Amino acid sequence: MRIIAGKARRLPLKTVPGMDTRPTSDRIKETLFNILSPWLPGSRFLDLFAGSGQMGLEAASRGAQKAVFVENSRKAADCIRENIAFTKLSGSCTLLQKDAVSAIHWLEGKESFDIVFLDPPYGKGLEKEALQALAASSLITEDSLVILEARLDFMPDNVEDWGYLATRQKAYKTNQHIFLQLKHKNSGSEL
Repeated sequence: MRIIAGKARRLPLKTVPGMDTRPTSDRIKETLFNILSPWLPGSRFLDLFAGSGQMGLEAASRGAQKAVFVENSRKAADCIRENIAFTKLSGSCTLLQKDAVSAIHWLEGKESFDIVFLDPPYGKGLEKEALQALAASSLITEDSLVILEARLDFMPDNVEDWGYLATRQKAYKTNQHIFLQLKHKNSGSEL
């Protein structure tokens, strides 16, 4: 696992030992960041369920103004700290060792984000809790892009009930990225 492009290009990243995290493969990460490239420069990037921090670090390396990492596991948070220091991107990176919903509440009124990436553990329903908390917060607007990494069999039918519109799906061999935008908070009309 490595940083693919930008200031920290080709630097290897540490991963969390064990089976508690599933790092996104370099090929999938490259595909996603090619899609995101027009939005990254100067953006504010929130990496929920950050694992090793590779997604937020890739964003910071490619020109995001700020990357905030949220990770509940102490082992994973330690790994993120080491990766931030190694890549020399600490000036644009902040780590919160909290669960996703607590972090969203803690960030309320302090931050807003252009891009949010979520890669929660599969099959635990954590995406619903996090996406609902995010939709009810001031952290994102209708212009923010939210990307959910999920199993291939995850059907995004419920995202409308959670406050979002699914604007795009990108399927890979074992998982998918679902691109979401917040529905208009006041009118309830679609984008």
